[in-house]
Amino acid sequence: MSVALLYRFLPSSAALVIAWFLLSLAPPRTIGPPWLLMVLAALALLWVGLQPARGRRDDILPALAIFISTLGLLMVARLSPELARKQQLWLLVSLLLVVAVSPVLGRFRTLASLKYLWVLGSIVMFALLAIFGQEVNGAKLWIRIGTIQYEPVELIKLFIVFFLAAYLAETADVIAHAKPWSLRANLKYLGPLFIGWGASMAILVFERDLGMATLLLATFSAILYVATRRADLVIGSLAVFAAAAAWAVHHFSYVQTRIAVWHNPFADPLGAGFQASQGYYSLAAGGLFGTGYRLGHPGFIPDVATDYVYAAWGEEFGALGALLLLLLYLAIVWRTLVIARNQPDLYTRLLAVGLAATLGFQVFIIVGGVIGLFPLTGITLPFMSYGGSSLVANFLLIALVWAMSAQKSGHDETPRRDTSLSMEHGSNP
Repeated sequence: MSVALLYRFLPSSAALVIAWFLLSLAPPRTIGPPWLLMVLAALALLWVGLQPARGRRDDILPALAIFISTLGLLMVARLSPELARKQQLWLLVSLLLVVAVSPVLGRFRTLASLKYLWVLGSIVMFALLAIFGQEVNGAKLWIRIGTIQYEPVELIKLFIVFFLAAYLAETADVIAHAKPWSLRANLKYLGPLFIGWGASMAILVFERDLGMATLLLATFSAILYVATRRADLVIGSLAVFAAAAAWAVHHFSYVQTRIAVWHNPFADPLGAGFQASQGYYSLAAGGLFGTGYRLGHPGFIPDVATDYVYAAWGEEFGALGALLLLLLYLAIVWRTLVIARNQPDLYTRLLAVGLAATLGFQVFIIVGGVIGLFPLTGITLPFMSYGGSSLVANFLLIALVWAMSAQKSGHDETPRRDTSLSMEHGSNP
């Protein structure tokens, strides 16, 4: 038992030791006070220690979340001491929340019975945004309560995954065998399903957030294809989304501006293209090995701690450091997909695939925007960018995946090895 406990705490303990060293490199009076760091470390260990004594989980996942969030705090402290102090408080909130909900997440399969509640919750959040939301950079995404700002779409992205996994676990077999030209059969079972897809349309049209709409659509398409293997549904969804995006380009001036900046940021380097051009200069200055921590000049980039933290990281740690960060994200996504592959039921597999897609596509979209693969969107780089709502949502995501990785002996939890992500339709337990 003592050896098992050692292995349980080893990854997170190692991450915390490295974190303590890294944070000692931050600018003076940007991190701390020391008691707060000790509380954060204690909560991180308590989170890991709350798993059942018998059995084992993938304890690398919490360690990766702790480590990447430390890198994010280190970067935010270098860019904005004020935001770093707020980020520490959001880390405290995130860890308190995952510690509180960890015992409940062990019964994650009960989420399937609440599938329409997740849809209702998403609709309520959309309504609150429409009524009370504040517009930032052309998109209406934030709700302010006193001094606290929260971005409801960070929770909506999880709610949509919960709904899609539960619904498709029940209907995947019928949808997979429906003929593409059978309008009646498709409408009967795809109607409720496309509520999830419609959420991305609603965000695009009403909240004017192309980035989050793209993220939801990508996640929706991934879950739908894994469950049904119907490429026609994915292609159709992408086609309709492309048409909606084209409409948005012609009706929303800020979308037009972002596309113009993407095409040529140097056409207006002191105006609309200033942020993007400075981001490119920052990445170029970093070269292969980087300028070194606190030796670069990423502060020239507007909103660098939120939209362009990846460019700041690339400047000071170079292309190799930027690649290492992507490999850390890839490790989370890969381990989540492995967890999905080893699940005994279709619902849990789809849930894990959806969570992996949510994190993976979010990284892909924001990093792609920073390096110029496509227009920049306003979504955050998980665990790295400043943003409390993103930090809370992503810690909850990791906590849920970690709970799903449990392997223990029990009448309803005995894992069965399997080599594919998609079990035979019609054999759900």
